[in-house]
Amino acid sequence: MDADDADFHAVVDESSIPVLVDVWAPWCGPCRMVSPALEKLAGELAGNLKLVKVDADENPIVSRRFGVQSIPTLVLLDHGEVVDTQIGALPENLLRSWLESRLPIGER
Repeated sequence: MDADDADFHAVVDESSIPVLVDVWAPWCGPCRMVSPALEKLAGELAGNLKLVKVDADENPIVSRRFGVQSIPTLVLLDHGEVVDTQIGALPENLLRSWLESRLPIGER
């Protein structure tokens, strides 16, 4: 799912499940490399995690909100609150470990 500055609050902050925000840009090679792994993990965690992609160039408000200075930046949120941030591309196995160590958030 994509979100922009206009609908970010409704899509992300009001979500009943944790949200992984992928701040990326079309010209970013590492962003394109990590995207398939994120999509796969989001599919496996459907119902427990929502993946939301935000184009950093087109959505400066969201980028500023999370202090994004380099992409890809992944921001894990629960009820609009930042749980953790991952900067840079990781291979699928490390992304999986990172997410699994932080989910389920609501039970902590």
